[in-house]
Amino acid sequence: MIGLFLEDIDVGLTVELGSHHFTRDAIIAFATKYDPQPFHLDDEAARKGPFGVLSASGWHTGAAWMKCYVATNQRAEAQLRAAGPEPATPGPSPGFTNLKWLKPVTPGDTISYRSTVTGKRELASRPGWGLVFSLNEGFNQKGELVFSFEGKVMTARRPVIS
Repeated sequence: MIGLFLEDIDVGLTVELGSHHFTRDAIIAFATKYDPQPFHLDDEAARKGPFGVLSASGWHTGAAWMKCYVATNQRAEAQLRAAGPEPATPGPSPGFTNLKWLKPVTPGDTISYRSTVTGKRELASRPGWGLVFSLNEGFNQKGELVFSFEGKVMTARRPVIS
């Protein structure tokens, strides 16, 4: 996470990941390719659908979170490299839980994303690695929570210098 080693990540750290603006055309393009449900594709069908308005696929909302997360990490890693230290090697995510799409995301919405560290631990089965746990959220321009999930990511431990 943001180029930090497990030992340097504090529980409670909150990272603002940036925002993504959802346009009608982008909602339809994403849905056409990945989630072709009528309420993601057509205004008239959406009026008759569960939300009464064209809405973004939940997977579009999640993909935008990932785009912001990756960009934030790349910027942080570049800043660390420019200052001298090599950033921690990022690891894979072993999954997530409690994914929630709480409100529809509609054309014109801008969702701001953040990630808050909720815990961390060393991995006995993988020396040199730990797990960082996080609460990840997206808020619309009205400040309403529209998206959340609990994530975890493998994070490198600081190398032991002998």
